[in-house]
Amino acid sequence: MADPHEGLPQHALERLRGLRSQGHPDGVFTSDLSVNEYLLVREAGFEPIGMVLGSSIYHIGYQQSRWKQSMEMDVLTQAMYEARELAMSRMEEEAAELGADGVVGVRLQVNRYEWGESLAEFLAIGTAVVAREPGGHFRSFRGKPFTSDLSGQDFWTLLRAGYRPLSMVMGSCVYHVAHQGMLKSMSLVGQNQEMPNFTQALYDARELAMERMQAEAHEEKAEGIVGVRIDEKSHGWGSHVIEFFAVGTAVTPIRADHEISPPQLILSLND
Repeated sequence: MADPHEGLPQHALERLRGLRSQGHPDGVFTSDLSVNEYLLVREAGFEPIGMVLGSSIYHIGYQQSRWKQSMEMDVLTQAMYEARELAMSRMEEEAAELGADGVVGVRLQVNRYEWGESLAEFLAIGTAVVAREPGGHFRSFRGKPFTSDLSGQDFWTLLRAGYRPLSMVMGSCVYHVAHQGMLKSMSLVGQNQEMPNFTQALYDARELAMERMQAEAHEEKAEGIVGVRIDEKSHGWGSHVIEFFAVGTAVTPIRADHEISPPQLILSLND
């Protein structure tokens, strides 16, 4: 049997032992939640027990694109997806080591350093939480801690409405948008006209990312996805190669009734 801590460095294990896990109630907790988020997470019945993170420095392979052809760069798509999965799985492993029920406020980052243009660090960071009431079923259907990129306020609202997060779901598509010839560009000078090749390329790429995110939600047996966002970045590949990244939190109901609290007027005294 493989070592369950194989993916975690020794210093990570030492740090986790000092946190307020289920086996170490006298430890300290760490959290990147704001004060308001921290209090609302506790109001929702959960205790933050520690920041958890996962990292993967990944070499992104090279793929030749065709100048006048719009196409998915499947080698790059696979690299971006697998690297994020590695970071997420290591963050989940840290949460499981703490005995957490889930991770809230997850952030995914892509950092580039001067080690090489083909290298990037993929980072997943969040706050591990545990339910105060024993016997609650908050883990995913696979038995893993749930993950969510919702804010503490949205997490509290979701639970009050009778839903719970299952897992962050994502879809990626790295797409090459075909270049336009000089003669075509010159013929459009001074004209208002849609650029159908650009429109179709971006449309297709976003649809692929969204479709893959939805497929992950189906695998998680989710009822829906909330907080969806689509990020678009070139990551240094050049202006015509863009990653479309769709991510959200898959949710499922925890009770039949979904009573929504009426909105309240709040007057901010901040400048």
